[in-house]
Amino acid sequence: METRKLQKVGYSTHCISLPRKWITEWKLKQGDAINLADEPDGTLRLTPKPLMDSSQQTIQHMIDADLCDQPGMLMRAIIGNYVLGRDSFRIFSSGRINSRHMEEIRATTRRLIGLSIIEESKDRVIIQCSIDPSKFNIQSLIRRLSIIAITTLDEVTQTLSTSDPSFAKDAISRENEVDMIYRLINRLLVLAQQDRSVVEKIGLRSQLYILGNLMVSKYLELIADQAERIARRSLEIEKYVITGSDIDVVRNLIKLTSDIIRDAVDCFFDEEIRKANYVLETRSVIDMEQRKFSSEIPGFPVIVEGLATISEKGASIAEIAFDRFLIKATDVCRPST
Repeated sequence: METRKLQKVGYSTHCISLPRKWITEWKLKQGDAINLADEPDGTLRLTPKPLMDSSQQTIQHMIDADLCDQPGMLMRAIIGNYVLGRDSFRIFSSGRINSRHMEEIRATTRRLIGLSIIEESKDRVIIQCSIDPSKFNIQSLIRRLSIIAITTLDEVTQTLSTSDPSFAKDAISRENEVDMIYRLINRLLVLAQQDRSVVEKIGLRSQLYILGNLMVSKYLELIADQAERIARRSLEIEKYVITGSDIDVVRNLIKLTSDIIRDAVDCFFDEEIRKANYVLETRSVIDMEQRKFSSEIPGFPVIVEGLATISEKGASIAEIAFDRFLIKATDVCRPST
């Protein structure tokens, strides 16, 4: 890192010289515009006009459908381009795009928020994303994931209590919504990593918070997937002999697990270190209850194991919340003076 001294010019103006190598690389000359951005972390970002111009241009990426010859490969290429924050990409073939690929393209675009086919011919398809990052808030999206997971678990309780399968079926139907929200969150966080101006638009304080939000959203996606598996299992539970007391124990385990998810997400955003610590301590109590119940009732191991996995992921979110609290100086932890 190079250090340069601040110089005073005139009565109140200060200046610093720019490196010749940087000037030459970007072909700058006297009078050229340079964008200045004051970042929250105290840094001053300088962007030369050629870079500003290039960032405003939309680059269209190309996907060769002929090379996507394995099942699901084209679908994953489309999702990957979406998550990487690309606004436009073209799928092409040396001949006619086959019907399997076309079906894959249409099904995938329907599963991604803001993505649509804007042009189609026999040998090419152009896909465009119309998402404006400023219209989405990361906190709201992550809370939505947690609400879906908690609602799914609540509907498992309803299914077991009433023997009405419609509750579990409603829970299972939310699987696509979870995937859509999770991939949207990924896209927004990747854009924030690439462009600091996106950080504030999506409700983050700085790029320092990107990784934590990405990890929490992944844990919640895994939690929602596990809750959906539990909902599927609850449809088969009538094969086993269940007593009213057994249902009460499962209901209590589900409530405790839901509380872990809710409290973990709350302390992540509210930065409540004591609540984060409480979640981590509570999880050990739930573990003991889950092990005891699983050994006593043979019909429920899959459900109980699923709840154990969910509480583990919830505890992981609480750990991230605990660490996040330590980023800034507080009475609990602060730099020595």
